[in-house]
Amino acid sequence: MSSTTVTPQARPGFAVWNRKHAHYPERAQRLRQLLLVVAITIALYYALYVGGGVATLMLPQLHMPFSIFVYILAAGGLLGAFASLIAGLADRFGRANLVVYGLLLVALITAFWTPNVTSPLGFALAFGAISFVEGIALVATPALIRDFSPQVGRATAMGFWTLGPVLGSLTVSAIITVSLPAYQTWQSQFYICGAICLVLFVLAFLFLRELAPALRDQLMVSERDRVLIELKAKGLDIEASLRNPWRQMLHLDVIASAFGVSLLLFFYYTAVAFGVIYLVTMFQFSVEQANALGNWSWGANAVALIVGGLLSDHFRVRKPFMLVGGIGCAVAIYLYLTQAGQHPSFTKLALILCAQSIFGGLAYVSWMASFTETVEARNPALTATGLAVWGWLLRLVVTVCFIALPLVVKSVDTLVAAPFYIAAYKQALAANLTPPPELLAQMGAIQAAAEAAPGEWRIWYAVCIICVVVFIATIFVMRGRWSPAVARADEAAHDAKVARELASLQSRPQA
Repeated sequence: MSSTTVTPQARPGFAVWNRKHAHYPERAQRLRQLLLVVAITIALYYALYVGGGVATLMLPQLHMPFSIFVYILAAGGLLGAFASLIAGLADRFGRANLVVYGLLLVALITAFWTPNVTSPLGFALAFGAISFVEGIALVATPALIRDFSPQVGRATAMGFWTLGPVLGSLTVSAIITVSLPAYQTWQSQFYICGAICLVLFVLAFLFLRELAPALRDQLMVSERDRVLIELKAKGLDIEASLRNPWRQMLHLDVIASAFGVSLLLFFYYTAVAFGVIYLVTMFQFSVEQANALGNWSWGANAVALIVGGLLSDHFRVRKPFMLVGGIGCAVAIYLYLTQAGQHPSFTKLALILCAQSIFGGLAYVSWMASFTETVEARNPALTATGLAVWGWLLRLVVTVCFIALPLVVKSVDTLVAAPFYIAAYKQALAANLTPPPELLAQMGAIQAAAEAAPGEWRIWYAVCIICVVVFIATIFVMRGRWSPAVARADEAAHDAKVARELASLQSRPQA
């Protein structure tokens, strides 16, 4: 049987296509790459989520029923699911170019296509294109983070990556809060987002790099492994490690854990896509107030991701943080559920949402580290393939979430359009006119929808709690220790093994 060995080749000074590092970079250089990937991820998720932040303005102008909007989101999730499978090819062809040129496409669509649509179909096509690219980035960007981060610091690195979707959400709510009062149009938010994405594309085009395959296809537990990895890369059989990739990844620990975290994110995706609509229709907040609540929630989530990652790395364990985060997340969602139909203050909702975000962030960042380590235990050369399984299942679950929501929460269509009918009704009364029968019928439907909405939303958030419970159950099939002492003993044993292998390789006579 023939064997293909690969030695990393020197990287040219400026690369448009060949972006590979020939040697494992020093810490400062890796940190710059990690920060750039995080910034790109934020921009990509900002573009994906910006429509949800202005949905109550956009839907009436495009004459788009809420149910159609939801099904467009569902279709986008389905496109993203299969794009994630395609991104599994990043194990064979690399990650960086998928990210760089995908970001360019997103920037162009967001800046020039989406703000000029005039129909639900036009918005659906634009959103579908962005969802497809984002499905690829969902795999390629965490794969880059994994490549540049040893396991000992993996949770912290993944915490920074997970800032991408969270800070994407925070960016949406923060920019809308500041700029919408000045511009007053939903289109303005897409122009702003597209401009930001174009700036990030220029930075990515100039500076984003990745590891050569022979370097990234190995397991790196700590910084001390760097010399050993460099030596092994000179004789690594790349083709052998990449054979039958799906067969190597489709195991219970990979599939169950990916499915579990997808269910954990039910509440998150509900908040991203429908949070503003829920707060406006249920509690009569303005769009700016609803996004201001988002500022608090996403800000707390961002802090939790970093602090949770640091704590998980310090104690060398992931599972206890997933368990505590999952339980706390379920309790916070229950508290949020009980507010439907009440008249909570802005502060009370902010506190509940911040608690949910903190516990959810703690669970998610430790899961990200644990999942990449679970995949590496199968084959470190197939990290992108394992992440593709996760991305595919996540998008399928999100698609189901979006399809199911209007079947449970049937009142939203009526309540989204309610302000326009209420304004017409008030105008008729102010002019001492009898409202027409059609308007009176709409007012009756609005009252019925307002009475039904709290119960419908309580059912939906109860489903979100059940999803968290399933996530907690899947923790037990993942790789990793519960005890910090045992985890540190594993690390010490690994260091001793690395020292022996390094001594053996360095003592061999040179050919």
